[in-house]
Amino acid sequence: MARKRLRKKTFSETPIKITIESLAHDGRGVGHVDGKVIFIDEALPGEEVEFVYTDSRKDYAEGKVVKLLSRAADRVDALCPHYGVCGGCSFQHVESSAQIRIKQELLAEQFKRIGKVDLPELWEPLKGPHWGYRRKARMGVKYVAKKNRALVGFRERRHPYLAEIDNCIVMHPMVGTKMVALGEMIAELTIRDKIPQIEVAIGDEQCVLSFRVLEPPTDADKERMRAFGHEHNLSLCLQPKGPDTIVPLDGEPEVIPTYALPDLDLEFKFRPAMFTQVNYEINRQMINRVLETLKLTKDDTVLDLFCGLGNFTLPLAKFAGKVVGVEGDQPLVNHAKENARHNGITNAEFYAADLSKDLDDQPWAKQKFTKIMMDPSRAGAADVLQHFKKWQPEQIIYVSCNPSTLARDAGILVNELGYKLVKAGVMDMFPQTGHVESIALFEK
Repeated sequence: MARKRLRKKTFSETPIKITIESLAHDGRGVGHVDGKVIFIDEALPGEEVEFVYTDSRKDYAEGKVVKLLSRAADRVDALCPHYGVCGGCSFQHVESSAQIRIKQELLAEQFKRIGKVDLPELWEPLKGPHWGYRRKARMGVKYVAKKNRALVGFRERRHPYLAEIDNCIVMHPMVGTKMVALGEMIAELTIRDKIPQIEVAIGDEQCVLSFRVLEPPTDADKERMRAFGHEHNLSLCLQPKGPDTIVPLDGEPEVIPTYALPDLDLEFKFRPAMFTQVNYEINRQMINRVLETLKLTKDDTVLDLFCGLGNFTLPLAKFAGKVVGVEGDQPLVNHAKENARHNGITNAEFYAADLSKDLDDQPWAKQKFTKIMMDPSRAGAADVLQHFKKWQPEQIIYVSCNPSTLARDAGILVNELGYKLVKAGVMDMFPQTGHVESIALFEK
């Protein structure tokens, strides 16, 4: 049976005037037309704009600005010439300090609306570099035969196509300035149309680029890649299947990226596809804030949930009597143990466990913990919070990359488990984007 072709939606190209009333959680402007809510890219509260529709659903519609009729005080001209086409950034039209203020206001609003919790005190935002900060990324690759060119970078905004960009000023310059050179090298390979993506992993000094390859490269391909890596001081690897298949080119040494916390005399090793924070300056400040807040002593037994490769666990172990790190991914747990050995940390234990499941049969979960640190994924930590009834920690520090799920979980901690939200604030982990990284302190 022939497949039914989906009909592409068409919209009127006639611009419509609208006044922007507020911002959505992802940074888009919000207004109404005939009672229907419209989310509009690159529009700021108080502005009057003309827009065209890009999508329309039953309960809402989406659009893009075609003309500014009035300009908000927070608006600036984007530095990147690809802004608006490339989907990597969504906030370059907002002045840097205003980006932080907007995110702080969003966090407080989410606590109140979703968690039904008032925020008594705001932490001073953690600030870092606004450009060239990103050290982890997954870049798309697309060979365009008609142009004999390989595009390298990120998807277009709200489209599946790869944006045609020549550099990225948000990426660390070690990679952000080499988009064109990478594309030119790939276009010379026999497998140029068999490379869908590149995993970027930049340490303090090392950079590993892992090329996902759908077919094995020829010896000549490998030599071209090897020469490119040597010329640009990059370690190029091949990834034929999943993340655990990443290997260096034949004859090349395996480069293990590292990042350090100099104040704590700690160094972390990580594999290219493993999760690490993208912004090292903010990560260091974030860890220091956690340590300053918890005021750990050797009498403390700390639980670090969603511990990853030990980013918080090892710093906590420097001051606490004992720290237990728990993570759902076994390879990450193995690497956390390796990082503990590498740094001479002997008072940290690591366990692999699915934190969305019942934990009663887990030996580590039968302990008491004076304090708990957690840094979950965007889905939050709702499933594990019921176990806090048994652990009864005095303090909880919650680091979040999603203010909506943080607010939901704050509602559980405050309204169901008897904790008080003491303080919260944002950390500028992702400048020029709508992503909000935040931290909150709860006390019994």
